[in-house]
Amino acid sequence: MAQKGFRFGVISAARIVPNALIDAAKLVPEVEVTAVAARDPARAREFAAQHGIPRVLATYDEVINDRNIDVIYNPLPNALHHEWTIKALRAGKPVLCEKPLCSNTREAEEMARVADETGLLLGEAFHYHYHPLANRVREIIKGGSLGKLAQVEGRFSVPIPADNIRYDWKLAGGATMDLGCYPLHMIHYFTGRAPKVVSAKATTGPEQIDVAMEADLRLDGGVTAKMICAMTQDSPIAVTFIAKGDRGELHVLNPLAPQRGNRITVKTADGEKQESISGDSTFTYQLRAFVAALRGEAKFATDARAGVENMRVIDDVYRAAGLRPRAT
Repeated sequence: MAQKGFRFGVISAARIVPNALIDAAKLVPEVEVTAVAARDPARAREFAAQHGIPRVLATYDEVINDRNIDVIYNPLPNALHHEWTIKALRAGKPVLCEKPLCSNTREAEEMARVADETGLLLGEAFHYHYHPLANRVREIIKGGSLGKLAQVEGRFSVPIPADNIRYDWKLAGGATMDLGCYPLHMIHYFTGRAPKVVSAKATTGPEQIDVAMEADLRLDGGVTAKMICAMTQDSPIAVTFIAKGDRGELHVLNPLAPQRGNRITVKTADGEKQESISGDSTFTYQLRAFVAALRGEAKFATDARAGVENMRVIDDVYRAAGLRPRAT
């Protein structure tokens, strides 16, 4: 282990890496991003030079087997999470894996088993979870000001070009995989109640690829929930969460990346109150939490076992919509 703390190796020069790891590491002194490999070696060299990564390795295998690397960050396409995360765990490396954890529940269960067998941390990068705004939303819902909870809704839509990997079945694409996974996760975390899928309706583009999805869910206590996501070219940019009780309503604007602006609105008989939550990037909070878990100081909330539960809901949404879970 490096004197500074934890030396991270990155497999892929994906666009999310600068925000999710490199920039976050600048505020987490225990983390050093020391090596990268990409499918295109020239791209890896360019990426390393641009972001100050000192070493470029030829293959993903070289990264995960390098003795001078302590932790692996896996931002590969969804369909490759399972294979390379398990290889990294088997090589003795904890892994921070991008969401969704993998392609389907069966893969997630295998990844969780390997994490248990090796005794190594496998985290799923639901970064929003670690920002103070997420705790505040959960606090409001559980605090009673809304009264008895009746209904919640999570929405995430953004236009994504049709040539993006999210439209590729072989790479485990789909709007629910890359967008809907967030509101599904939020519904569970913010309410503290695991969702069960009642029905779902998909709009498809390429065969078996959902470009939009609406799912109706049921939570304990008679609470109903809805997940809405879309990546069509005419999709508005929208990330919202709504909770309604018998005494009030909660509206949250941008629970996903609150560092880019957010607003919490609570409406009750006493009137309307608004607040915003300041703080660092969600990715910075996530990385701090991951380091604390690596040190054994705290549990990483979005770990492999939690990832299995989220993948199970995603699979159920696809089945309810008449589509196959990814990679099945």
